[in-house]
Amino acid sequence: MFVLRWGFLACIAIAIAPVAARAQWTVEKTPAGASVNYNGKLVTEYHTRSGTKPILWPVIGPTEKPVTRAYPMKKKVPGEQSDHSHQRSCWFTYGSVNDVDFWSEPETAPQGARLGSIEHKEFVTLRGGANEAVIETLNDWLGPDGQKQCSDRRRLRFHMADGQRIIDFDITLLAPEKPVVFGDTKEGAFGVRVAQNMALTSKLGGKIVNSEGQTDGDAWGMPARWVDYHGPVDDDDDTVVGIAIFNHPASFHFPTRWHVRDYGLFAANPFGLKEFPGGGNGGCTLEAGKELPLHYRMILHKGDEKEADLASAYEEYAKEPRPQNADRLNRPCGAAAARSDARRFVRTRRDWRSEPRSFPAPRHLSALRP
Repeated sequence: MFVLRWGFLACIAIAIAPVAARAQWTVEKTPAGASVNYNGKLVTEYHTRSGTKPILWPVIGPTEKPVTRAYPMKKKVPGEQSDHSHQRSCWFTYGSVNDVDFWSEPETAPQGARLGSIEHKEFVTLRGGANEAVIETLNDWLGPDGQKQCSDRRRLRFHMADGQRIIDFDITLLAPEKPVVFGDTKEGAFGVRVAQNMALTSKLGGKIVNSEGQTDGDAWGMPARWVDYHGPVDDDDDTVVGIAIFNHPASFHFPTRWHVRDYGLFAANPFGLKEFPGGGNGGCTLEAGKELPLHYRMILHKGDEKEADLASAYEEYAKEPRPQNADRLNRPCGAAAARSDARRFVRTRRDWRSEPRSFPAPRHLSALRP
């Protein structure tokens, strides 16, 4: 009897163990929004409101140290610069939407600026599991008078590969009621403020490098498939850690321009041209009832861009079809068309250093006009 009971319990333990081992990612509601955890340890927290927008903070890298700046959410951190208080860890905003500035905040805004805010409406999905965690939200972009300028639906997917922490950030900008004009400004859009020690100005070994081989100041404003910002993040550890951001070929205005600075700002900008090298006009109008997709992947890795093999990682990412995260909101085209466009972008790659914005717009962006 004892042997049978022991055997029965052992079978149950064996059956349960793989399930428990696979249950690695969790998403939990918090007063600020929702936390994402891997094997019981915090990876990041999604704040529905910090300043004037939703953000991710802190963002914990592969060495279990934060890889983004704490200010202004946490003040007087030793060694941190307290400039540009609107640059809050990791965020998505833009500086000219129907002539409303969603990038700046009252403390940092130019005189006379019409400031907006991004209001969290709801969590559509909060899900953990064996291989990933997913957060999906709906948000309204409100002008200074409280009037809605546009909306967005964003999907954040957290997962791991080869010891690297990965955040896929897929956002669909929506014009549900009226045309939306995205002006041309350098102030945008998918942004990160890297940890202070990683910044070039800290002179501790920080470095910026993009997919075209341009580095540091030469990478500012240039079109590229990806950019990596790496360096040490901890005073007591000289381990090099990096943040890489990929731009998917199915994303609007691929390859994007990069507003990446020596003091630690790191942003992908799909609309800015005139203030970047080569000039031009990257603004556009999104017609009422239409939408615009943007797709990014953020990789938190050890080592530099070569040790992390970012070139190979990007090639794999470029082959992946991106999720159509606004299907409930009457997409003008289906996922199959988006996948076809993504493949066409990869096939028709040109030398975008000499021909900025040389790629044709996808079919499903026919609602856009310059």
